[in-house]
Amino acid sequence: MDNISKNNLKLILDDSSNLSLNQIRRLLNKMSSSEIAHALESSPPKQRNLLFSLLETNEEGDVLADLGEEIQQDLVSNISNEELSEAVKELELDEIVDILQNLPEERMNLILSKMSLRDRKRIEQGLTYPDNTAGGLLNTDVISVRPNHTMEVVINYLRGQEELPENTDKIFVVTKDDHYVGELSISKIITSQLSLTVREVMETEIVPLSVDQDDKEVAIIFERNDLISSAVIDESGKLLGRVTIDDVVDVIREDADQNFLGMAGVAEDTFAPPGRAAKSRVFWLSMNLFTAFIASVTINIFQDVLEQIVYLAILMPIVASMGGVAATQTLTIVLRGLTLEQINSSNLRWLFKRELAVSILNGIVLSVLVGLITFMWFGEIILAILISCALIINLVSSVIAGIFVPLILRRLRQDPAIAGSVVVTTVTDVVGFLSFLGLATIFLI
Repeated sequence: MDNISKNNLKLILDDSSNLSLNQIRRLLNKMSSSEIAHALESSPPKQRNLLFSLLETNEEGDVLADLGEEIQQDLVSNISNEELSEAVKELELDEIVDILQNLPEERMNLILSKMSLRDRKRIEQGLTYPDNTAGGLLNTDVISVRPNHTMEVVINYLRGQEELPENTDKIFVVTKDDHYVGELSISKIITSQLSLTVREVMETEIVPLSVDQDDKEVAIIFERNDLISSAVIDESGKLLGRVTIDDVVDVIREDADQNFLGMAGVAEDTFAPPGRAAKSRVFWLSMNLFTAFIASVTINIFQDVLEQIVYLAILMPIVASMGGVAATQTLTIVLRGLTLEQINSSNLRWLFKRELAVSILNGIVLSVLVGLITFMWFGEIILAILISCALIINLVSSVIAGIFVPLILRRLRQDPAIAGSVVVTTVTDVVGFLSFLGLATIFLI
């Protein structure tokens, strides 16, 4: 976003600017659809609805396509079927599918009925694919040629197009039955002799995407191979469409956003109403309350010890807190590795040994530091040794929890980004209290 757009956005969102509706409308005219979408996402609901109402129908579709799912659904629920049908008709297939698939079935069918037969069939086909697959990302705006065509025919064909689809860095080679056989880069078309055939120039070693391939796997393939676009085929090898880099960037951004919010057990619009925000957070707050009671029960086991040696209560949060932070660090490393598919059975043992070595080294340094401070504070050498040992034990447990908890959660088909932090902090709290208070019971009572 350039400085002019930033200034326009600031003016629109600043209540003190006292802009008229016409002035806001003129500022919106100077902004791209993605900038308007950003303005909507940066606004409370009432202001957001007002800004969206100022858009022309032909602008609404592009803006809706650039919005996150929750805000998109809120705005779509407030416009008529006729307006929505008109707004989305010029969008790419995957963008239309993303908007319509979240609607109630009855409303979706009404909107489809207002479209042309060709568009309706195209969209209905797109709706059959799960949104987290290559099929959910594909566009049907592909250019394809036959293997026996010459470069001269291909160039004349491309020149005859009104315009090439966005992100067209290659065209695809298909049989007469539309089965994928290879691809032909635009640079190859330009630099090859006109008399050469497509078969002589095309690339056949590049593997197309399968329509049911997971979207995160698609993102990794694009990143590893520096792709701008890739063909999508069905189980029989027939070319269905293509996935382009702009859609992959959206997948990466959404995944990163979910992981970031998931670490705190939150998944909501920044400016969601209080009731909705409270509803989305209460489950994980309740889970955290439950785990807090588990830690409290652990402490209660050593009630007699705490009554006799009160200063244990002063020191025990140190052990639990250090373990929690260490576990979160390991958990973050593992979540990143799982997201990028870097962790597998062949390297898991090495990663565990590495994290274990890190925890032991950090444990030695920190335990010496904590032991010295404890000795200087309370003047008891045994207490200093006990808290040092408990700290090392908890840091080792943090590695075990940080690595194996997300792996177990994924095996159980739970999102480790959301549930992982709650579980690992519970483990380190319980182990921290058990180790410190248990050692104190053995050696101080």
